[in-house]
Amino acid sequence: MKKAEKLLVQFGKFGIVGTLCFCIDYGLMVLLTEFGIVGYFGASAWSFTVSVIVNYILSMRFVFQGRDNIGKMQEMIIFVALSLVGLAFNQMIMWIAVEFFRIFYAVAKILSALLVTVYNFISRKMFLEA
Repeated sequence: MKKAEKLLVQFGKFGIVGTLCFCIDYGLMVLLTEFGIVGYFGASAWSFTVSVIVNYILSMRFVFQGRDNIGKMQEMIIFVALSLVGLAFNQMIMWIAVEFFRIFYAVAKILSALLVTVYNFISRKMFLEA
């Protein structure tokens, strides 16, 4: 298989895992917000964190091939560090979209997810894959 074809297949797998994790992220955020458990900003952070855990497990099993020169603990630390940057982007986008542009939080989350997905794929490919 050519390099471009492998990349497309990998991106497809990333998309499937990402879609599942987005559903977890989005659903949990709406649940936490609508039931008044926490405001949209806190709910967005909590739901993002839960989805990152699921994403790590699925991504490292089905999407990315880990490097042989790093152990699982180091791999997880890198994944979490990259995810923290993604969380910062997510929260920044959510805050700006809701507070400045007055976009409904559930719509802002979709915009945020689309933008953060690009960062996630590129950063994980660069830092985690052999």
